[in-house]
Amino acid sequence: MAVLFPTMNNCHDEEEVHAPGEQSSVERSSTPDDDSANVTICRTDSHLDLNHYRLEKIEGLSDMPNLKELCLRCNLITKIENLNDVSSTLVELDLYDNQLTKIENLDQLTCLEQLDLSFNRIEKIENLDALTGLKRLYLVHNRIEKIENLELLEQLTLLELGNNRIRKLENLESLTKLKELYVGGNKIVAVENLEKLTELRVLSLQDNRITKIASLNALKNLEGLYLSGNGIKLIEGLENNCKIQTLDLANNKIRSLVDLSFMVNLEEFWFNDNELENLGDLKCLAKCSHLKTVYFERNPVSTGDPLYRRKVMMELPQLKQIDSTLCR
Repeated sequence: MAVLFPTMNNCHDEEEVHAPGEQSSVERSSTPDDDSANVTICRTDSHLDLNHYRLEKIEGLSDMPNLKELCLRCNLITKIENLNDVSSTLVELDLYDNQLTKIENLDQLTCLEQLDLSFNRIEKIENLDALTGLKRLYLVHNRIEKIENLELLEQLTLLELGNNRIRKLENLESLTKLKELYVGGNKIVAVENLEKLTELRVLSLQDNRITKIASLNALKNLEGLYLSGNGIKLIEGLENNCKIQTLDLANNKIRSLVDLSFMVNLEEFWFNDNELENLGDLKCLAKCSHLKTVYFERNPVSTGDPLYRRKVMMELPQLKQIDSTLCR
């Protein structure tokens, strides 16, 4: 099944007049269950969205000189190819949820700013060196084992590598403009090699194998830190992260809180599913005047105590929400 973009007239409200033999639509079903329908495409379109069309191949883009955004989500495409005709215009390419096994044939897309290859079968990060203007790269839920070959992508501001097979944070030193890094759902055992990422605003390392908070001293601009679902036992190493607004430490093995008054912008503290036993520890959050939301459910302090919520409110009167319930 191919993506067909035949030559057509510009789109108008009146009926289109086509030359003999000229097609006026892509001969592919408009929905996965309607094989009789066609979808009309204007050659002047800058955005093309063909999701859920069971397409197996990309081709026939030569008649779309203005194409900037190409979205082919949830198809059956097995290879990245035939994109040279839109190389001077394409800014966003979305091949989320296809059957790709290799990153390839992107060298000519020098204008590309966003690339989404999530939910494929890709095993290696490669062949991206020409995309020096790329700002956002999504590689969620593939089979990637190593962070590599990103050295020339110096304009990246967002990198999403969640749900792969990565064991180590490495080879990120050149990404000094990175503001968001998502590496949740991997096999990472240590927080390391992040010292050069001083512009980072969001760091997500949820659901890994981390046991210690470390190597965050240089990340002074961090606003969101997500470390839930690890094996962390102590809150430590955060003294330089004064700008944090959301701190996620849920589902770890932490038994006590520490003074977080230096987090003057802290608004959300997620601490459910830990081992906190003493409500007196909440005094460590009392000076966080902007704190609005806390989660302590499924800790020993919240189990079997009918006055749990009242006690939390007494310790932290600035709260607007405790667990999933708004404060009155």
